[in-house]
Amino acid sequence: AQAGNALDGLVSVVTSALTNGEKVTVLGFGTFSTAERAARPGRNPKTGAEIQIPAKTIAKFKPGKDLAESINK
Repeated sequence: AQAGNALDGLVSVVTSALTNGEKVTVLGFGTFSTAERAARPGRNPKTGAEIQIPAKTIAKFKPGKDLAESINK
């Protein structure tokens, strides 16, 4: 239960910061940030019709050095 509460708190803080356009760094784990994705043309896979995909803001995660090294052993 305590771990769940801690995780809920972390998710809440990260979500709030990203909504405000801020970066969040968790030392030893990684950095959460946002990026703008431009509008672009695409295709409806069912009909093949060309559609316009709107611009949007996406969440990004870059693993920290310690996390990356532990995965790539």
